Amino acid sequence: MIHMGFSGAVAFILVRVLKVVAPVKMTFEIYATCVVPISAFFASSLWFGNTAYLHISVAFIQMLKALMPVATFVMAVICGTDKLRCDLFLNMLVVSIGVAVSSYGEIHFNIVGTVYQVTGIFAEALRLVLTQVLLQKKGLSLNPITSLYYIAPCSFLFLFVPWYLLEQPAMEVQQLQFNFWIFFSNALCALALNFSIFLVIGRTGAVTVRVAGVLKDWILIALSTVVFPESTITGLNIIGYAIALCGVVMYNYLKVKDGRAMNQLPVDAATEKTKSSIKDWKFDKKSSDVYDDNGNNGSGLNSAAHEVDEEAPLVPSSRLSHIGRTQTSNLGG
Repeated sequence: MIHMGFSGAVAFILVRVLKVVAPVKMTFEIYATCVVPISAFFASSLWFGNTAYLHISVAFIQMLKALMPVATFVMAVICGTDKLRCDLFLNMLVVSIGVAVSSYGEIHFNIVGTVYQVTGIFAEALRLVLTQVLLQKKGLSLNPITSLYYIAPCSFLFLFVPWYLLEQPAMEVQQLQFNFWIFFSNALCALALNFSIFLVIGRTGAVTVRVAGVLKDWILIALSTVVFPESTITGLNIIGYAIALCGVVMYNYLKVKDGRAMNQLPVDAATEKTKSSIKDWKFDKKSSDVYDDNGNNGSGLNSAAHEVDEEAPLVPSSRLSHIGRTQTSNLGG
């Protein structure tokens, strides 16, 4: 909730005060049908995901996050943005088996924390799919600053409701120790994360982001065992996560391959259309060369005209007329 409030305030300053970027044309209908559902699922993913940290270890949470492609694929098929394919289905099966093995090897397995984390993953997947479905239909183009400008305040309200109903009654002001610098640095890191994703995609590409995400998960798992000694990793955890990671890498490869094929399709279609237009033009030209306007055979006339057209750029017509007048005056003299 603090992250969303801080991000919304910074985005407001960048858009309205400093005018770094211009806001998009946002109507009430677009806000109600696009921004509100996306903000609701975004807030749900944050709330469920953060609550899971109270029950399970950081390392196990990162292993469960390998289910993200599975959840995204399932939601995309349900919403109709993707088709059920055999190769992608097998990848999802490999990832699910790997996560199941990793969960079976978890020493401090907690069903409540696992349900919270999986629910947050599916909420985030649904947010991504709805962003694709709703924003593309409305024709909106949002960068990270404008996205935070519209989504962060609404997400703040959705996060405020469960905090006020569930968490605030159990909080005691006397026992609350608020450290401004800890909260500020934490919120600043969350804001920098959103901006860095946009910069990495703009400077490199989606493949680099996916590879960096896999590397980030391994680093978090390794660091969590050092910072939190209670986060014990077993051999079965590593084997299960390695299996799931193989499925995730293969899934990313297939999606990138599909993206490249889609990008090449318009170019190929335009090339074929150009070739077809040239063939039609040649056919029409040959048909017009057979007969002239009077129905006579016009091959000789067209041939002569073609020869004149080829020489015309070399000798201007005014020059030709001048040469003709000079020759006529010489003959008359």
